[in-house]
Amino acid sequence: MRKNLLPVTALLLGTLFLFLGNGLQSLLLPVRGTAEGYPTTILGLLGTSWASGFVLGCFFAPNVVKRIGHVRAFSVFTSLIAIIALLTGILVDPIWWVALRAVTGFSTAGTSMIIESWLNERATNESRGVIFSLYIAITLFGVVGGQMMIPFGETTTTFFFMICGILYCVAMLPTLLSKAATPQPLKQVRLDLRGLYRNSPVSFLGILLVGIANGAFGTLGAVFGRQAGLSDSTVATMMSVAIFSGAIMQLPAGRISDRVDRRYVLAVLAGIGALAGLLIFLVEPSQVWIVLTLIAIYGAAANALYPIAVSHANDFATPEEFVKVSGGLLLLYGIGTIIGPTIGGPVMTATGPYGLFMITACAHMLITAYAMVRSRRRAPVPVDERDAFSPVNAGTPTTPESLQLSPRAAPLDELRDEDVRDNPEEEERSNEPV
Repeated sequence: MRKNLLPVTALLLGTLFLFLGNGLQSLLLPVRGTAEGYPTTILGLLGTSWASGFVLGCFFAPNVVKRIGHVRAFSVFTSLIAIIALLTGILVDPIWWVALRAVTGFSTAGTSMIIESWLNERATNESRGVIFSLYIAITLFGVVGGQMMIPFGETTTTFFFMICGILYCVAMLPTLLSKAATPQPLKQVRLDLRGLYRNSPVSFLGILLVGIANGAFGTLGAVFGRQAGLSDSTVATMMSVAIFSGAIMQLPAGRISDRVDRRYVLAVLAGIGALAGLLIFLVEPSQVWIVLTLIAIYGAAANALYPIAVSHANDFATPEEFVKVSGGLLLLYGIGTIIGPTIGGPVMTATGPYGLFMITACAHMLITAYAMVRSRRRAPVPVDERDAFSPVNAGTPTTPESLQLSPRAAPLDELRDEDVRDNPEEEERSNEPV
């Protein structure tokens, strides 16, 4: 195992710095924008723009990598992210911020796909489970670590924008200095909406609604906190608590879903998320400990929905279809994250900051209702025939390329043999160090 992990240490280190910058920048912009007095609708468009760029990047970044190679593409994408982080500190203007966030989202998709492809190239069937878990954990800790930098500086200056630029530049170094062989070309992403719906209507609609709720909260949660009178440090804590509580909740919820109808688990979790959101919306708590407690409950329920919905979809798919189905659902989730902030901004403008949780509550109530309706129309897969639950972190951005690392995918040798058959020139691919 040590032999398998050592070659990817540099890649994982670069991933950590990349997501430290991502976490810091994603929280810094809405906090700074709120301080500047930008309209909530515009702040919501920051998330819409980033998510749109990220989804487009999943489709089109492979063409860039194929044209100029992994190393140059990684350098280009990361440089763009660093440049934009610095530009947003100089051009403190909402229109510029919205436009630049789309480029950041596109470039983040490109860098993530390249790193995931590199990790997949170095993984074996015995080690990829550990590598996949490490990768997801590093993205999680990177985002949270970046968010928790906020209390240690002043958000109304260029300080944190410069820190973002430094983190992104440092993220380039381990990967560019790595001796890992250049991986095979990235796989082209396809989205078959009809096929996804036929496979599992509950997962299709559920993941779209989860994306709407999570996209709204992920982008506008910090805006809610600042407009509700919370300090910058409390806002950072609030956003981190939501992510961590969701990560902790996944395992017990997933184990329960392995034993009972997953649609019931989805309905209950979505109901809890809806209840927590409604309480925040109706009560408008002012005490910090009440807000954090309700956010922890909300995050635990909301962030555990995605992996259970994916597992439910894979219950009805063959093992060979895992990457196709899961990748399609990941992109569908991305579409939801585009819709959520777009709706959330105007609603918060009309109803106040607590209106954010009216959006999330509506999305979660729809999941509960639809899951219960579908549970009466289609029998569940027998327990002994189900796909075993595997935690997936929807709180940090990953691309369909990462799914090749999952132990639930087809064996790596089979996948690589197919790649060679589809691309005969890959048999002559150079294995020289990067």
